[in-house]
Amino acid sequence: QEMPLAKVIHERPDVFNHNVETVPRLYPKARRGSDFLRSCRVLRMAKEMGGEEVLTKSGLMVGLGEEFEEMVEAFGVLRDHDVQVLTVGQYLRPTEDHLPVARFWHPDEFAALERAAYEIGFESVAAGPLVRSSYHADESAREALERQAGRAA
Repeated sequence: QEMPLAKVIHERPDVFNHNVETVPRLYPKARRGSDFLRSCRVLRMAKEMGGEEVLTKSGLMVGLGEEFEEMVEAFGVLRDHDVQVLTVGQYLRPTEDHLPVARFWHPDEFAALERAAYEIGFESVAAGPLVRSSYHADESAREALERQAGRAA
């Protein structure tokens, strides 16, 4: 909803984060009741409302059955919605009641995802087996702001 989002953005957060968590194909299984593109629209609206003062960030997990190409496509959709900062980490099953891990990604695959995300135009990317949404958040924000300032110069 636009009004609650406007209230959040009015407070000028340093970073507005909304994790999409997984690729669109897996949303019905992993994020019941949620919609990938609706989450992307929230991120774009936050950027439109906050302008250059507000960084937008999202995060995804791997290990639920997604393919490399699907991840890169999801990155592209996020960039199309003005997301600037991205985290990608390995899904770890918290309890038996949660989805099982389909596979563990190799560190080289995370490095390839990070390269692909930078090529798409993200200003800061953290991808690795132990990366979580808030992973070095202060450093990611600083990196994104420096890249943003470099483009403006």
